[in-house]
Amino acid sequence: MNIRAVIAFALAAAVGQAAKAAPLPADYVLTGARIYTADAAHTTAEALAVRDGRLVYVGSAAGAAALTGPATRVERGGGRLVLPGLVDAHLHPTGIADLEGCSLDSRAVTLDALPAFVQGCVERFHIPAGQWVAVQQWNFTSGNEPSAANPTLRAALDHASAEHPVGLLGNDGHHGAFNSLALARARNDAGAVVGYSRATLKGEFAPQAKLIGVDAAGEPNGTVNEDARERLGAPDLLTVNLPALMLAPQKVPERLNSVGVTAIQDAWVTPALLPFYDALLARDQMTMRVNLMQLFEPEDFRGPGGAIDYDRLLVQASAVRAKYASSDLVRAPGVKIFADGVLEGNPYATPPTLPDSPVLKPYLQPIFGPGADRKLTVTGYVDTASALCVAVRADPSRYEPAAFMKANGYHPDQCAISSGKFQHEPAVILDYARRAHLAGFTLHIHAISDAAVRLAVDAIEGARAADGNASTPDAIAHLQLVTPQDIARIGRDHIFTVYTFSWATAVPDYDLSVTPFFEHVLGNSYAAFHRPDSAYEKGFYPARSTRNAGGLLAAGSDAPVGTRDPQPFINMQVGVTRSEPGLPSANPWERLTIRDLVDAYTIGGARAMGRGAEFGSLEVGKSADFIIVDQDILKLGDEGHGDLIGKTRVLETWFRGRQVYAAPKTPD
Repeated sequence: MNIRAVIAFALAAAVGQAAKAAPLPADYVLTGARIYTADAAHTTAEALAVRDGRLVYVGSAAGAAALTGPATRVERGGGRLVLPGLVDAHLHPTGIADLEGCSLDSRAVTLDALPAFVQGCVERFHIPAGQWVAVQQWNFTSGNEPSAANPTLRAALDHASAEHPVGLLGNDGHHGAFNSLALARARNDAGAVVGYSRATLKGEFAPQAKLIGVDAAGEPNGTVNEDARERLGAPDLLTVNLPALMLAPQKVPERLNSVGVTAIQDAWVTPALLPFYDALLARDQMTMRVNLMQLFEPEDFRGPGGAIDYDRLLVQASAVRAKYASSDLVRAPGVKIFADGVLEGNPYATPPTLPDSPVLKPYLQPIFGPGADRKLTVTGYVDTASALCVAVRADPSRYEPAAFMKANGYHPDQCAISSGKFQHEPAVILDYARRAHLAGFTLHIHAISDAAVRLAVDAIEGARAADGNASTPDAIAHLQLVTPQDIARIGRDHIFTVYTFSWATAVPDYDLSVTPFFEHVLGNSYAAFHRPDSAYEKGFYPARSTRNAGGLLAAGSDAPVGTRDPQPFINMQVGVTRSEPGLPSANPWERLTIRDLVDAYTIGGARAMGRGAEFGSLEVGKSADFIIVDQDILKLGDEGHGDLIGKTRVLETWFRGRQVYAAPKTPD
């Protein structure tokens, strides 16, 4: 080797050593914090460093100090807890912004109080006669107590206005209630306006009859649920505010960032919602990542012969996926499938309205009446196998409701035997799932009831068998009632379970609308509704059991269902406690640890989005998405103070290495 080569080699070695000794400085260093990384070992660190939007160091304060240069922004954590940016794996973002409108905000109100409230909305928003009055966030399971003046929701809303079609939009997105003017707008399959009535419910609208509540005379009582609302041309929860939201789309990411959320799955995306995301991208206001779960109704793609044209459906879905394929912020990798509706009935109706989700055993027919505390209670059950009920089912026209009720104590319609109904025919759900998987789409299936969860598992297993791909992050959302057999299948198949943990509580008003239709109970007490040995209690939101079986946990607020607030820390609190303040727990054996909940809201959610290698934990090379919170929720959970987790406030939210939210300063 000549002298020049020796010198060149020595210089190169010296430069290399210098580069190792003096790495490029970070843009930002956070030190003196308690950083929960959510990595595989559940590591806790005290410092992190960010360069070009990515984490370049996570570890000790001394290690981070080596990356500090003259231009590095250094922040002292003051011992605060730092978490990865939160991932809400199931919500409906266009419904969460606080926009001016007529809303009950999920308050419980009596039917006597409804007319004045609706009239106030008409006056405040100057709604012309003939235009819809859409009342958002109606609580369908609490309040709604009838009276002699307002025996039904229809009567109450008729008293509110005879000049406007009035619709109460249930805070779950599945329930609704309407006045006579709105009910008269129902269109049949030919598009003719014929209205919902006793006659049409027995005739052309017979397929929708289970979704429409009736009074003692068989006339619609105002409640119209699920797809039956579409016949009215009624507004819906997710698009009613869309025109106003398009004027300020940044309100959605701002709200999400304020509670620490930096990635979401929009669980109900139709073509009408795409301009919302396009506006955020065009304005550079997209301070979160989004997976769009596209919703198509397979029946809308039936050809002249009645067969569903899945190719045409999937061409549309593929076009949306391709539109966002190169985006780091918005992607459309999946399709949303509804297996069922919801499990709540209406005990205040006469006859009581049964839930409509499909169940493995027929619904019971409870008899409700006033209890000693003057609240509605379960007083008995109809024997649907009795000779009388057999006769009623054979010829219902023979039995006049008022006389029958006086003689027997229940409405003749309560002799009906119902197991609910799937949102689509099971064969359609299975075919759609298989075809979507073959086209490369992830499945995101809404399944509430035991029969719906079973069908959802069948659909995922069939889809994976069709293409041989078991690594697609297919998910089932909600899972209110699951059998032990299907818990085992979910675990064996490693399916993502997206729970809304805040729903897993014991609330008397809600329990009255569900438990009596599944279990023989008397009264309205916690002990009656939450017997540990009952099948319903054993299968109620079985989060711990699915985790133990091998199911993968993610978390979804389902906002604006229940509340517009995504409330991640309330969800974590209830996941730990299984209770609301001042109330006992629902099946407490299903409680999770606080680390289970944090992981579900971080790395679990990122993996459910198919992007666990990019974000969801605080590891070198991943996106610098993290939050600083005002209390140590890990310590609270570990020390038995889970009931305080919901009070947590986010102080700062960082997304791709940039601060996108800082809590307002409070006076000392």
